[in-house]
Amino acid sequence: MTVMATTIPVGKRTRDRLRLLRRKGETYDEVIKRLLSMAIHDDFMKRQYERLKEAGAFIPLDEV
Repeated sequence: MTVMATTIPVGKRTRDRLRLLRRKGETYDEVIKRLLSMAIHDDFMKRQYERLKEAGAFIPLDEV
């Protein structure tokens, strides 16, 4: 399998923040993939809660 690398310029602060999120042995590519998966999942869950709320089928715990 051939891996094609792409350079994505990021600022020093962004690079430092990514470095803090790296797990032992994890590449930056893996860190970014993990963060993207989390963001996609969070967005999906927010949309599901909104759909339940609009349907009147969801009541937040702080409203119980």
